[in-house]
Amino acid sequence: MSGTVLGLSSPLLELRDADVYYGEVQALRGLSLLVHAGEMVALVGANGAGKTTTLRTVSGLLHPRRGEVRFAGEDVTGVPAQRLVGRGLAHVPEGRGLFPSLSVVDNLQLGHWVRRADAHDWAAQRDRVMGFFPKLRQRAGQAAGTLSGGEQQMLVIARALMSSPRLLVVDELSLGLAPIVVAQLFDILRVVNAEGTAVLLVEQFVQMALENTDRAYVLAKGSVVAQGSSDELLDDAQLVDAYLGGATSGAS
Repeated sequence: MSGTVLGLSSPLLELRDADVYYGEVQALRGLSLLVHAGEMVALVGANGAGKTTTLRTVSGLLHPRRGEVRFAGEDVTGVPAQRLVGRGLAHVPEGRGLFPSLSVVDNLQLGHWVRRADAHDWAAQRDRVMGFFPKLRQRAGQAAGTLSGGEQQMLVIARALMSSPRLLVVDELSLGLAPIVVAQLFDILRVVNAEGTAVLLVEQFVQMALENTDRAYVLAKGSVVAQGSSDELLDDAQLVDAYLGGATSGAS
């Protein structure tokens, strides 16, 4: 895991007292969290706890009715998601959202769109990202829809990395994948993190998430009910029983 940098006065990402609604149904209730540069942070909790809503809020896909989103020291509340990508925040959504008929390289080029004016940067960033994912290099000309589930998840992460994010937000890394593939993806995320990209992730395999992150927040009914170092939360059997269904194999 990366070194935790909790002493920094200005976090890379800060969500402050966010109330978020779907219509008149409240999904987040005064939710606050921090991610510092260099950290890997997990959001865990049972189904319906508000994890995906939290990620969609910090990445600009949803806007809080009350509260504030700050990124790199600036108030970005209400800033559209596409503009946040240009500022260095990339979101890997649940369900992947690849372009199945396009090749691996074409999907990567779409991820580079916000930096499209620099042709040299495209080649350099493609080669850098392919270095994280040797299997994608082997399948560069293959249609994304013909890849295995694990390879598709690699591609959606790679596509997000093409924008050179300072923060990578990942929703349900393991969805539909075998545990051995999930472990490989965590290995890749640790390398990405070690090279300077902060990571905020939602993960249904709670034990694996806590073993691979610096800190974590436990959500229930749209609020943070516990937070701390991932090691401390992993060892808290009472917390696991109360909010995570009694098993660190997790809830989505």
